[in-house]
Amino acid sequence: MTSLLRRMLPVVLLLGSTSVFAAHTDDWITTYERSNYLRTPRYKETVAYCKRLASASPWIHYTSFGVSPQGRDLPLLILDKNGNFTPEAVRQTGNAVVLIQAGIHSGEIDGKDAGLMLARDIAIHKKYASLLDHVTVLFNPIFNVDGHERFSKYNRINQNGPEEMGWRVTAQNLNLNRDYLKADAPEMQAWLRLYTRWLPEFFVDCHVTDGADYQYTVTYALEIFGNMDPELTRWTRDEYLAPLKRQMKQSGFPIIRYNAYRRRHDPKSGLVSWAAGPRFSEGYTAIQNRPGLLIETHMLKPYRKRVTGTYEMLRHTLELVGTTRDDLRRACRDADARCASGALVGTNFPLSFRLGPDSVMVDFLGVKYDVVKSDLTGGRWFQYHPDRPVTWRIPYFNTQVPAITATLPEAYLVPPEWTRVIDRLQLHGVAVDRLRTPVTLAVSTVRFSGARWAQHPWEGRHRMSFTARDTVETRTYPAGTALIDMHQRAARVAAHILEPNAPDSYVAWGFFDTIFEQKEYVESYVMERLARKMLAQNPNLRDDFHTAIASDSALAANPGAIINWFYRRSPWWDARIGAYPVGRIRDRAQVRHLLSAVQ
Repeated sequence: MTSLLRRMLPVVLLLGSTSVFAAHTDDWITTYERSNYLRTPRYKETVAYCKRLASASPWIHYTSFGVSPQGRDLPLLILDKNGNFTPEAVRQTGNAVVLIQAGIHSGEIDGKDAGLMLARDIAIHKKYASLLDHVTVLFNPIFNVDGHERFSKYNRINQNGPEEMGWRVTAQNLNLNRDYLKADAPEMQAWLRLYTRWLPEFFVDCHVTDGADYQYTVTYALEIFGNMDPELTRWTRDEYLAPLKRQMKQSGFPIIRYNAYRRRHDPKSGLVSWAAGPRFSEGYTAIQNRPGLLIETHMLKPYRKRVTGTYEMLRHTLELVGTTRDDLRRACRDADARCASGALVGTNFPLSFRLGPDSVMVDFLGVKYDVVKSDLTGGRWFQYHPDRPVTWRIPYFNTQVPAITATLPEAYLVPPEWTRVIDRLQLHGVAVDRLRTPVTLAVSTVRFSGARWAQHPWEGRHRMSFTARDTVETRTYPAGTALIDMHQRAARVAAHILEPNAPDSYVAWGFFDTIFEQKEYVESYVMERLARKMLAQNPNLRDDFHTAIASDSALAANPGAIINWFYRRSPWWDARIGAYPVGRIRDRAQVRHLLSAVQ
């Protein structure tokens, strides 16, 4: 080797190592980054990248938590610095578990690209390795995998990128973010098995919003209005949201609550709050005693800006959960313990909320807009001017008050023939005991009247309305009846499913539709004779009949309906029609007696 070569060798080696490092770095650039931040990867590309991450880092494990109707695996990355990839192992470490979900509406896919880069930057580049010091991350890059592959540049008419994207709903045309409590979609059933097995302390659901135009790139929703345990609400508001706002502003992304206005599309009319019901992701985790964050990036902002904003929200969230993990885990445990102690029993439990009268004034970063009358539709046409930012001082109606409540019992009884209901309760993590022998007892229950079904389906079902009358009846419940003791962690979930007046109750969703059906009928030649006998024996019935005929012209003109009117009032009528099969037990001693003899 010449002296010149000897002198150049360190330089050659340095250049060689630099080029290797550059190649390694380039090798981890995502499809999104390589496309100049314009494109999101397809399903196969996404899964391949996830598997490469898992192969390259002992901190990452790739798995699937289910299979879609079209046969695609539901992908999941588990990130843990200690290589603990089961809930049992993680619980031994004291880590907080954060579940991050993207692509539930797979046209709104910002969270996938942000999450893939963050996973890489944590475990491969070690740029944010400390985020895993006290946190274990579950990352589902695409929840709606079948909808994701209905790829098109025409899937989101009011969204600014990526170039092509997936579709809002599943292959079965179900919106997963309306399905959390009823759980009809196979994807949702798989998600619930994952969720109840891990019970993550914190949940993030990544979306892209619709609505008006404004300056914010990122908006959020959190359940701090009364539908979550009070201590968890305090942690969410004070220990998480307050510092998150400061940190996001420092990162160049001021945030505000997900926008809803008193008048549609009209920011100056004022902001309104809401409490999400359990059909929605963050409303569902709230009744599981766990905080949930809804990220809603602004659809009109460039895709790169939206993904970066989501990345920063995820990064700051992991940091905050890590630094407050002990308080968060304690708040979750205490909330579970309060439910398990029966603290909700006998309370006036809120099942839904409405907007309260109170408001505060807030600064809102809007853009100038004009409202003109459309010469095409005759309606109001909002014309926004994003190049003309403006800050308004507007009212924010930030309180919620209970709209529908129920006094929760000590336990519910669900007869064994209602298998779909019992199976779904267990899928949600509700503890179910089974009676070993039949029991006859007085229960609080409901009789329904005025049942009406929606004319058009919604989310695969015809929603129904009704009048529910509370009553006490003596019933016999057979062996195998499900006993739902409300001294349990998942008491809030059971209440929202089984209390019929809850907006997402299984009665409202049609799980009990058959109880409203008439199954036996009468021949006119029998009822004609019997009706006359009934009228002769009961003068009050004669008055009721004349009143009904006078007030209901459709009844008066329909001989078959008149026959059925009398049949309903005869001893042969089916007494179970409109009777809610679920019973409530309000005596704790009775529940203890039943629990002593369960299967």
